[in-house]
Amino acid sequence: MNSSIAMPLASLALPQRGAARLAAQAALVIGGTLILTLAAKTKLPLGIVDLNLGTMAVMGIGVAYGWRLAAITLLAYLAEGAAGLPVFQGTPEKGIGLAYMIGPTGGYLVGYVLLAMIAGWAADRGFDRNPIKLAAALTVGAAVVLGLGFAWLSTLIGAEKAWQFGVAPFIYGDLIKVALVASAAPAIWALLGRKA
Repeated sequence: MNSSIAMPLASLALPQRGAARLAAQAALVIGGTLILTLAAKTKLPLGIVDLNLGTMAVMGIGVAYGWRLAAITLLAYLAEGAAGLPVFQGTPEKGIGLAYMIGPTGGYLVGYVLLAMIAGWAADRGFDRNPIKLAAALTVGAAVVLGLGFAWLSTLIGAEKAWQFGVAPFIYGDLIKVALVASAAPAIWALLGRKA
């Protein structure tokens, strides 16, 4: 194993190998998609747009799972949505399945996968023990989500409206989410270190 690779939090709960490890990983994926669904459905109305906890859940899953398991979890979540399950914030009210996914939120959903991978990559390298390093990585990931969301939304409603409704209202909320996750992960590791 590469010495620059650390273990994500979820690895503490995983058996070392075999069928038990695969079963535990499958349970984490299913649990992660449930957490993502609950987070997406938890909305704070801000007038024109709603703020949800989806981005924070993606960050948390990335940090806890590491990049590979986080990517699988996010792809499973998107597959559930594509299959018509009402897992996204606006489903079923605003449509379901692929029709919903190629709508205004399409870029953000793709960005979620990349955010989870960036957060997981950072955790795999031990950044989750340092709030500054983790915050930097999560900020990059959040910017990727907003950037992809903006790019996709711009094709649908134009750049000015995409910025006004799809980026600007979320910047401060995303920075707060970054701060919370970047503070929580090192605190959890410190607590676990004291108990070990």
